[in-house]
Amino acid sequence: MEIYNVITIVVVLSAIFGYINHRFIKLPGTIGIMIISIIASLVVVAIGSISPDFFVQTIEAIGLIDFHTILMKIMLSFLLFSAAIRIDSKKLKSERLSIVTFSTIGVIISTFVIGSLMYFLTSLFGLSIDYLYCLLFGALISPTDPVAVLSILKKANIPASLETKISGESLFNDGVGVVLFITFYEIAQLGTDHISVGKILWVFIRETAGGVLFGALLGYIGYVAIKSIDKYSLEVMITLAIVMGGYSLAEKLHLSGPLAMVVAGLITGNKSLDEAVKDSTRDYIQKFWDMIDKLMNAILFLLIGFEMLIVPYNMALLWLGCITILIVLFGRFISISLLIVLLKYESFAKNAIPILTWGALRGGISVALALSVPKDMYGNMFVSITYIVVLFSIIVQGLTIGKFAKKLTAPEQNVAA
Repeated sequence: MEIYNVITIVVVLSAIFGYINHRFIKLPGTIGIMIISIIASLVVVAIGSISPDFFVQTIEAIGLIDFHTILMKIMLSFLLFSAAIRIDSKKLKSERLSIVTFSTIGVIISTFVIGSLMYFLTSLFGLSIDYLYCLLFGALISPTDPVAVLSILKKANIPASLETKISGESLFNDGVGVVLFITFYEIAQLGTDHISVGKILWVFIRETAGGVLFGALLGYIGYVAIKSIDKYSLEVMITLAIVMGGYSLAEKLHLSGPLAMVVAGLITGNKSLDEAVKDSTRDYIQKFWDMIDKLMNAILFLLIGFEMLIVPYNMALLWLGCITILIVLFGRFISISLLIVLLKYESFAKNAIPILTWGALRGGISVALALSVPKDMYGNMFVSITYIVVLFSIIVQGLTIGKFAKKLTAPEQNVAA
């Protein structure tokens, strides 16, 4: 099957599943589409028992989709920019200390907690996995996914300060998590004997700081260009150029493309659209990127649902995955608790720790990173475990975070009343 036909089928199914969810099921859009695609996957399996040829053709079609490349090389830049362009930088600035700390130190703490516990867990299952590979898994599963978080938090109705912390952290920590993942991956490939602490620090600083600075440069170049003209179609094209050209160039320069897109999106949304365009142009640009965001989200969560057909499973992996859910939540709990104590607990809303722990959703980025782990580094096992964690995170945590937060904050609201 030609790749164009596969893309056509994906877009058509996204529209159909989105319609079914909106018309009948009425779940949050991304979760609804993913659940329907999982059900469709189970239907494909059932039909496959009757018609093996249909099942084989479906698996071959899904196999043509390089999930890692599609998300990390194409979709992520659009998704991060479209999310950042709608974020109020003043709110982020008011929570900057928490956001920066959670998205850097928090990810590192979580990575080592999860990696260490996975090392002991896998040994209990009789698997002799190198500790470095367990840290690699910790790095790919620790960042909260901005795509999952931002699309679900809109309807979660959690306290504003916590929503800003979670959404702001999710925008930045995926870039940090990707850099951490790349660092561990390079160490695993080259060996500890061929890489120094100084080189590790240099790679981390170059990717993160370089990505932020490059994103600021892109944002201000876009601001100057947009301010100098008055033609909405061309101004939309400039924002597209920032995303597509900027992300590609960041990769060539070995800088963090995700961080560059977040910073460029924040500057575009809070400076270019506020100061450099007319109201009508601002409306065009915002609606364009809102449409991009909804389309990309629908396709992404559809693909996550259909990935179930090609992810390897057995009972041992299912047990490992279920226990790993608890490990991931525990790693998040430990990192958040330590940092909140460090940042002074009084500055956080009551019950911040459980809400920040349960509201940290994992999504497509973790799946994409897991798919890039080679088989000789236990890639297949990590993909299966990651998929279980992501499904639980999006469906269970995503559907309950609103009620969970409301229940925890209800006593405060009653006292205030």
